[in-house]
Amino acid sequence: MQFFSHLLARFIDSCLCHFVSFVTGIRPQSEKQFTFNPKQKVYYANHTSHGDFMLVWVSLPQTWRMETRPVAAAEYWQKNRLRRFIIQQVFNGVLIDRQSEHPEAAMIQMSEALQHHSLILFPEGTRNTNENQPLQSFKSGIYYLAQKNPHIEFVPIWIDNISRVLPKGKWLPIPLLCDVYIGKPLRLSENESKQAFLERTTNALLALNPNQTEEK
Repeated sequence: MQFFSHLLARFIDSCLCHFVSFVTGIRPQSEKQFTFNPKQKVYYANHTSHGDFMLVWVSLPQTWRMETRPVAAAEYWQKNRLRRFIIQQVFNGVLIDRQSEHPEAAMIQMSEALQHHSLILFPEGTRNTNENQPLQSFKSGIYYLAQKNPHIEFVPIWIDNISRVLPKGKWLPIPLLCDVYIGKPLRLSENESKQAFLERTTNALLALNPNQTEEK
């Protein structure tokens, strides 16, 4: 039974990747296009849609995807059997209880996952629906994760146009071309303060925003 469940998960992954590629124009990149190795990383991105992590997922080489786990809200993905199957079996997600009274539990979960896998993380915490504000303030969790795992590199990824493909409250995507911009890895510096790290990770992500560049 577990064997067939695994086959079904891989089949769904392939179908989703092809569907996302068709709708957005995003294609998996070759390993040769990256200047860094796939050893455990935290890929962090801007957050405007439920489809965000799929674009990050699809952008990675297939062999890297199999070693990468999205960090997702447990309350959303555990609502029904289909969502649970997709996030657990297809994406092997790290489910975080955002209502927990013990936030350190999330750090433990993610740190344990980083022992063997990379993570996809959205440090804004919630989706940004303000078109006049490129990024919301980062939650401090990304700093504490870096502090707990100082050897781990953080890779900024800017996702452009996905909010128009899958607007909030909609389930039927609108075919529009999207872009994913992947920056250089960074890590927590020795004795770096929380504020300094949050500013540095934020600026590294904003620097990839093509609209920001045009405005300048």
